[in-house]
Amino acid sequence: MSPRENSLGRASFVDRHGLWDADQMAAAAEVMELARADGLEVVRFSFADQHGILRGKTIMANGVAQAMESGVTMTTTLLAKDTAHKTIYPVWTEGGGFGMTEMTGGGDFVMVADPTTFRILPWAQGTGWMLCDIYFPDGTPVPFSTRRILQGQIARLADKGYDFLAGLEVEFHVFSLDDPKLAPEQAGQPALPPDVSLLAHGFQYLTEIRTDEHEVINEILRRDLVALGLPLRTTEVEFGPSQFEYTFHPGIGIDPADNMILFRNAVKQICRRQGYHATFMCRPGLANIFSSGWHLHQSLRDNKTGENVFMPDDDKVLLSPIGRYYVAGLLAHASGASVFTTPTVNGYKRLRPYTLAPDRAVWSRDNRGAMIRALGRPNDLASRVENRIGEPAANPYLYMASQIIAGLDGIERGEEPADPAETPYEVEAAALPRSLMEAVAALRDDTLFRDILGDQFIDYILALKEAEIARFLTEVTDWEHREYFELF
Repeated sequence: MSPRENSLGRASFVDRHGLWDADQMAAAAEVMELARADGLEVVRFSFADQHGILRGKTIMANGVAQAMESGVTMTTTLLAKDTAHKTIYPVWTEGGGFGMTEMTGGGDFVMVADPTTFRILPWAQGTGWMLCDIYFPDGTPVPFSTRRILQGQIARLADKGYDFLAGLEVEFHVFSLDDPKLAPEQAGQPALPPDVSLLAHGFQYLTEIRTDEHEVINEILRRDLVALGLPLRTTEVEFGPSQFEYTFHPGIGIDPADNMILFRNAVKQICRRQGYHATFMCRPGLANIFSSGWHLHQSLRDNKTGENVFMPDDDKVLLSPIGRYYVAGLLAHASGASVFTTPTVNGYKRLRPYTLAPDRAVWSRDNRGAMIRALGRPNDLASRVENRIGEPAANPYLYMASQIIAGLDGIERGEEPADPAETPYEVEAAALPRSLMEAVAALRDDTLFRDILGDQFIDYILALKEAEIARFLTEVTDWEHREYFELF
């Protein structure tokens, strides 16, 4: 079968709609060669949904070529689900609650593999994996594709003469899995969380002894992540019990977001197979457990000269003018972007003063209490800013897109940020949202994101988050029971 025709002699879905560039066409041929050389049994075709969760199908090796050319169908109801996997839109009504014919009645969309993302999974025998983009059957891009959202913002940035560089610094927890809670009555939407125990007591931050106590699983994780081709830089023991931090070398464009998607899924899958539970939840509800953050290091590069445009030429300033304007944009839109940087109810439990997490929109020179930590010096090619607001559960495509949108707005306005804060928890500045409810209100009020991403996408994200909040508000919490059960 020709790579440009299906078994009926018709042009393939990919060719008919012109969905691959020359690099992807060449990569598709390499995928088939690798699949044969490595004796792959299956390849997983996956897309990152609205929450940054991978969903997909597994294709037998003899069907991979056709699946790449023709795409893999998936139900549109996947795009209508909240974080409990509950469908929140009336999909059986006309327009499916979206006002779109394509979303009526759980019809199909098509996953089209990006062959340049192909990996062989070290922990799963005979298994390959590819990330996909999503389209409707007529070849129209699905407007709710978060990967496409980021691609669009990277293209906007390129039109202005810049490349986006990002480095990942991610905290997470790994526990021993004691009881996965698999009795039928423990299932649900969501299911009961597992019972776990610690790998180590924690608190001995970056000590050799704690590092060694984590090494049994850490050794497996780092070897598999390197085998995947992820640009792992360091593995560290964080302050809290069973808390890890991994950092990655910076990447360009879409690569850091793709790497974060694969990293989270890889860690969870590897740990589960080894009898552990990994979680990127910001603040697990367990005694003595500390919050985890996702610090996003970012800079811009001139796409003609390759120069770091954040690098200052004077020791007396933290960043170049472009870098400072970018920071001003991040600060001005910090609250509006919070739904993208900190998208869960739980994530706001971390944003408290004197906790190494930000509570207000300020920047500073190398101060870990500020939202933006500026790291720039003359002749320092690694000059950059670190945004410390994010949580590890954030959808990386939306997190990074929000940074480009806000930063580019700052550059276009050409406005200087306020002076860097020496005492970030004491300086007078705009407070960050204290809850997902406040973040949703801030996004609704910040017209920049609606202007850039459009009413359809912003209303979609707001509907998903409001459904999550509504479910949260109907639950009786342990705090309420302790506070009121005896008193009244």
